[in-house]
Amino acid sequence: MRNRRHPEQGYRTCLGVLRLAKTFRWDRLDAACLRALEINAHSYTSLHSILKNGLDRKPRTRATDEPAITHPNIRGADYFY
Repeated sequence: MRNRRHPEQGYRTCLGVLRLAKTFRWDRLDAACLRALEINAHSYTSLHSILKNGLDRKPRTRATDEPAITHPNIRGADYFY
């Protein structure tokens, strides 16, 4: 609610999130909220999308610091210094 210009906008978002509990189970809603907080998605639309696509049930993969593939032609950050 602090990120909204007017408190009423945040209030309506909260009401929308609570309304999602009527469609989806509370455990799914909690998991979706945790995932939304991890990716800094603080909107009703993002939360609804997570629930609709079942992303709350899938484990979140963390980004690695290593390149996606290993190949002798791939230059790392050290090459440019």
